[in-house]
Amino acid sequence: MELRQLEHFVAVCEEQHFTRAAHRLRIAQSGLSASIKALEQDLGTPLLTRTTRRVRLTDAGRALLAEARRTLQSAEAAREAVAAVQRLVTGTLAVGTEQCMGIVEASELLAALRRRHPGVAVRMVQDGSDALFAGVRDGTLDLAFVVYDGSEDGATVRPVAREPLMLLCGPDHPLASAPSPVALTDLAGEDFVDLHRGWGARQAAEAAFAAVGVERGVAMQVNDVYTLLDLVHRGMGVAVVPRPVTRKVPARGLAAVPLDTAVTWNVGVALPTGGRLSPAARALLDGVEQRRPDPDSATGADPDSATGATAGPD
Repeated sequence: MELRQLEHFVAVCEEQHFTRAAHRLRIAQSGLSASIKALEQDLGTPLLTRTTRRVRLTDAGRALLAEARRTLQSAEAAREAVAAVQRLVTGTLAVGTEQCMGIVEASELLAALRRRHPGVAVRMVQDGSDALFAGVRDGTLDLAFVVYDGSEDGATVRPVAREPLMLLCGPDHPLASAPSPVALTDLAGEDFVDLHRGWGARQAAEAAFAAVGVERGVAMQVNDVYTLLDLVHRGMGVAVVPRPVTRKVPARGLAAVPLDTAVTWNVGVALPTGGRLSPAARALLDGVEQRRPDPDSATGADPDSATGATAGPD
């Protein structure tokens, strides 16, 4: 059994597909298949069941996966210990992030990290906070930029910023000119456009309405902020969003109205509880701290933001 074979096995498990795993590892699919087959022969049992669409773990494969990850992490720690003596930051860093946060931009932070430490190989995953927390807990992600509410078992969150929730609606909507802040009870009966469950903004909105006992109807669920803004522009519904979303260029022309709620949109960095951080992860956290706003104050400018309360589509 070789470390290379374990790395190949873990990649196939995480991608659930040989072609995607081969692309990630930058090797031929035939070579990857041969490596997994040799590992199965060495262990004397099938580790994966293969179908035309995906692969699944056998019981033996599930038993090996946890140990394979631990072995690879130990090998990486050994490399990092040697690199530390040479004052180098190397290794692989797996980072997760929600989209369009505006407060912390993972792409900017990772680019700065690579400029400082070109020996770091970076892998980034974009998903909802529920999935990102799961990745931190199971070790597939070293850290993740998430939205949190204080109930994240198995992960530690370092707060970065706190933002209020706002109502976005068309300029002709009755609430656009209503005295603010608007009570959530005044939104009963409205059609809402929102992100899918699992995204932090959706969870914050759900918590705010639940706190006042208001049921709301989400007419349209989308997976990206820009589609959400487009639908509000077209009069398909109103949206409850974190304040940074109201500052984006595609939000121009919409009315951004403060809401009367104590629920906030909280952004932080999720880390494994009790787990060691690699030098690359620590270096990225240093970059976050250097750019970190006051969690209890308004944040700095979003690179995709517009000034003013309203703005028109591009």
